Amino acid sequence: MRTVMTLNPKGGCGKSTVATNLASFFASAGNSVALADLDTQRSSLEWLDARAEDYPAVTGVDGCNGALRVPRACDMLVLDAPAAVHGRDLAALVKKADTIIIPVLPSPMDMRACAHFITELLTVGKVSRQQTKLAVVANRVRETTLIYQSLEAFLKQLSIPFIATLRDSQNYIRAAERGLGIFELAPSLAANDLDQWKPLLRWLKSKRSRPDGSD
Repeated sequence: MRTVMTLNPKGGCGKSTVATNLASFFASAGNSVALADLDTQRSSLEWLDARAEDYPAVTGVDGCNGALRVPRACDMLVLDAPAAVHGRDLAALVKKADTIIIPVLPSPMDMRACAHFITELLTVGKVSRQQTKLAVVANRVRETTLIYQSLEAFLKQLSIPFIATLRDSQNYIRAAERGLGIFELAPSLAANDLDQWKPLLRWLKSKRSRPDGSD
């Protein structure tokens, strides 16, 4: 089973948005998908509650209370991590994931918090041994702004891959209201957003995103 986690200890950076869109993408591609919500806000599980039965199935897992009860038939597990995790809690979370995606917002406060977090994350045993692979995604971006230019320069200086830039788009809100991902919206409506996901999806399919280097 492949496990992909969205992780950033700073709240409001879009972890649930990235997690739910990944779950919908993998499900639409024919995978057996479970979406585990580890955050007490339960944003991902509420997204699932809004999802109609005629869309590809995503199994919800409530992971707020400890052990994850994931169906054995599942071949893809997406983990939506809580905010404010550090120290032993962070190390325990990292053990659950093959791949971690870190969404970062274009603000000075978020960039500083991200730098401190990644410094800590790189010392976690499973990460330092390359048993969990990391990547950063710029989220809710308006590319013409000066702050985005600062964010882009900052992310390119990090010691982990900067994979994709996702724009600030109403399509994510429209999709979330219905329990959908943007991959399940009309292509004519979401074409620009779908293009922005392509680098991240290519990376997730590549050997570089997997600890064992296998496709």
